[in-house]
Amino acid sequence: MKKYTNINDIKNVTEIIKEALELKKNPFQYEELGKHKTLVMLFFNSSLRTRLSTEKAAKNLGMEVMVLNVNDAWNLEYEDGTVMSLDTAEHIKEACQVLSQYADIIAVRAFPDLKNKEKDESEFMLNSFLKHATVPVLSMESATAHPLQALADAITIEELKNKKKPKVVLSWAPHPKALPQAVPNSFVTMMQKLDINFSITHPKGYNLNPEITKNTRINHNQEEALKDADFVYVKNWSSYEKYGKILSEDTNWMMTKEKLGHAKFMHCLPVRRNFVVEDAVLDSNQSVVIQEARNRTYSAQVVLKKILENL
Repeated sequence: MKKYTNINDIKNVTEIIKEALELKKNPFQYEELGKHKTLVMLFFNSSLRTRLSTEKAAKNLGMEVMVLNVNDAWNLEYEDGTVMSLDTAEHIKEACQVLSQYADIIAVRAFPDLKNKEKDESEFMLNSFLKHATVPVLSMESATAHPLQALADAITIEELKNKKKPKVVLSWAPHPKALPQAVPNSFVTMMQKLDINFSITHPKGYNLNPEITKNTRINHNQEEALKDADFVYVKNWSSYEKYGKILSEDTNWMMTKEKLGHAKFMHCLPVRRNFVVEDAVLDSNQSVVIQEARNRTYSAQVVLKKILENL
């Protein structure tokens, strides 16, 4: 593996899930692999699970880790030929080349602004790092994808499934803020690669990018879609068609024990209690969100291992 910015960078999903579960049994078995190697993590947006799990994964492999919280303090220029007479102080070309002197792998986390669909979908920030860095690049969530989270989700389903072909449903939930499509995009892409019965349920107007959902079944009747589900993945996303907009705040889409039935409840976290999901679900033994969060370490670790083996 030369990079991991998209789920399609995985050659064999079944094999990488199996390898991640083996790492979970013995996390330090490859601690010499990353010795004298450095991971530089750049956060243009805040993080809890992604930051800590990726750092832990790197250290399990013997790597050194450096973290730079960029936020608004480092104003990079991404356009070629720009006269830099305004607020940008450094061009991405020099920044990436310098970072590549300090890092063996660069990890980047940068969210969309949800204002310009074309700009967000161009993945201009992530692709700038891919273009100008001379070391492998790892996505810790971008404008349109969160491949580390999706791999952790797949690992969790494989761990917990009690039938060969479980029914998995991605269910939209209400949220007071406009959220990106990155997590659901990657979850859909990953589920399409697994041998499962998969469908999506959401209110009308909340279709994801049709180039991602493809032929996946979509049901606007939540209770009908959830019937006999084995895993229910709950996530909010803002409108893709009316980009970045909140079209519905229908609290009837909140996940409840009654709707969940006997299914396992999944969510990437953080989650708003009694708005996205009721306490009775989160505090029950059907909730696997903590196990899911734990598996973020092993999704990152197996990816870092694959990249290190290719250096």
